[in-house]
Formats: sequence, C-alpha cells, structure tokens
Amino acid sequence: MIKVGFSAVALLLALGTGQALAADAAEGEKVFRRFCTACHITSAEGPKRLGPTLAGLVGRKSGSVEGFRYSEANKNANITWSAQTLDPYLKDPKAVIPGTIMAFAGVKKDDERENLISYLQTLK
Repeated sequence: MIKVGFSAVALLLALGTGQALAADAAEGEKVFRRFCTACHITSAEGPKRLGPTLAGLVGRKSGSVEGFRYSEANKNANITWSAQTLDPYLKDPKAVIPGTIMAFAGVKKDDERENLISYLQTLK
C-alpha cells in the first residue's frame, strides 16, 4: 500500500473538483495566531502559557512535554502527532481525546485546518 500525507490526499481530492488545495504554512500561521496563541507558544523555550509548547509537535507523543501538567486522558491517549492525527484532533479535540482539559471547540474549516497543520509541521 502506498502511504501519502494529508496534504497530498487533500490535493488529490481537490483536483477531482477542479480546485487545487495546497496547504499554505503562512496562512496556517495566521490561523495559529487566531486560535492558538492565547494558550500555546511555538518556541522550545519561552513564557509558560496555559498549554504546552507546540515546538516539535509533529512526531511527538501526546502528553509528553516535560514539566507540563496534562490531563490523564491526554497522557494516556498514546497518539503520535502527524498530519493524519492532527486533522481530526484539531477539528474536534474532545471527540479524539475524551476527557482532555483543552477548552477549544476546534477549527471547523477544512482549509484552515490544513494550513494550520502545514504551519505546525514547520515548528522544530
């Protein structure tokens, strides 16, 4: 079986409709500022906020930032963050990790989520 990333799948689906949807990290940064900056930072070190840093998020296990106090649900979710796992989580966090204490309703628009994921993938 051939594995393709979320963006490639979205692009292929969009091509069938005649609309090209290419993820845009710059647009994703705008989405991040709108939805995420109140609780999260993007640098490995910096001022503590309500949520953990999102630096290095892609490829990291859920509930694993050292020194951050996670809910039991998040610590036990055993999710490795990738485009495929972030998409449903960012759409509806409480559906993916019931019991999470993250007070966020989700990013409902597909294109905004895709751009946000593209931006999150740039954070090292």
